[in-house]
Amino acid sequence: MALTRKDVEKVSLLARLRLSEAELETLSSELAQIISYIDLLGEVDTEGVEPMAHAVEVSNVFATDEVKPSLDREQALANAPSSNGRGYLVPPVLGS
Repeated sequence: MALTRKDVEKVSLLARLRLSEAELETLSSELAQIISYIDLLGEVDTEGVEPMAHAVEVSNVFATDEVKPSLDREQALANAPSSNGRGYLVPPVLGS
């Protein structure tokens, strides 16, 4: 797939980017190189290769859930500028 300068101009317009002439030339060249590399990867025989989500095997990436004691309500509200004993008091945002 060949990438033209007109394609880069269209993408920059859709992305609301204002590019100079020099930037258009540079991006056209760089994006064309990227696309040619992707085309090169398309030539690799992947028959029998199972698709994967990660380059390395990932399993059990989450820590186990453990119940631990937490702050009691008084400690949690101790540094609050304003509280009512049950929770933080904040000024109304949408009006009262």
